[in-house]
Amino acid sequence: MVHFVGAGPGAPDLITIRGKKYLEEADVIIYAGSLVNPALLDYAKKGCEIHDSARLNLDEVIEIMKKADGENKMIVRLHTGDPSIYGAIREQMDVLDEAQIAYDVTPGVSSFCGAAASLNLEYTLPDISQSVIITRMAGRTKVPEKESVEELAAHGATMVFFLSAGDIDGLQKKLFSAGVSKDTPCAIVYKATWEDEKKFKCELQNLADTARKEGITKTALIIVGKVVAGSGYEKSRLYAPDFTTGYRKGTDQKD
Repeated sequence: MVHFVGAGPGAPDLITIRGKKYLEEADVIIYAGSLVNPALLDYAKKGCEIHDSARLNLDEVIEIMKKADGENKMIVRLHTGDPSIYGAIREQMDVLDEAQIAYDVTPGVSSFCGAAASLNLEYTLPDISQSVIITRMAGRTKVPEKESVEELAAHGATMVFFLSAGDIDGLQKKLFSAGVSKDTPCAIVYKATWEDEKKFKCELQNLADTARKEGITKTALIIVGKVVAGSGYEKSRLYAPDFTTGYRKGTDQKD
């Protein structure tokens, strides 16, 4: 049995209870060493076989899984954040389906949630932005034409960029060309929730300079949108005194 487990954003105590339980019980752990906090491996039992997938290709990962499953061992495939976001799990699951090896997925706290927590930020503020676009810049891995930075920026929603810290100059230029205002609030969060986390707020016009000054080229999220400023929003109607809900009578409700 293979358990795909979301490691959470970084801090070892932000993994789910289920994920921690699987790590403690696993006979074999394959973890994304370039992204997952190695402190999570402290949960592994003595004698657990541990593999760093940063040094492996897909075929090698699958061979480890097949061998361990053939020996009736419990396998944890530990992915950063939540496995469903840039986790490359579909290709693994398809091969496991072909091999008739059982698997399941344990969700994790995504780094975009960890970054918001680190910044004390709410992604959805009434009258500012009610949508969040999670995306990445095109690089060696392409993105669909309709999902280019320019196309998505046209929506005016809050944007969170994964896997784009290596070309923040390019990202800034694309946002400018899409008509995003130079004074749009932005944030860079390096290794959200890790012990060596760094976080910076700036305007779009200073985004690349900020990253360059702080030496940030990887393992960082870039957040673009007015919600970063955390001001100028309307209060939630749900908690307004005059707003009636199925659980509370507001002052707008006549007897």
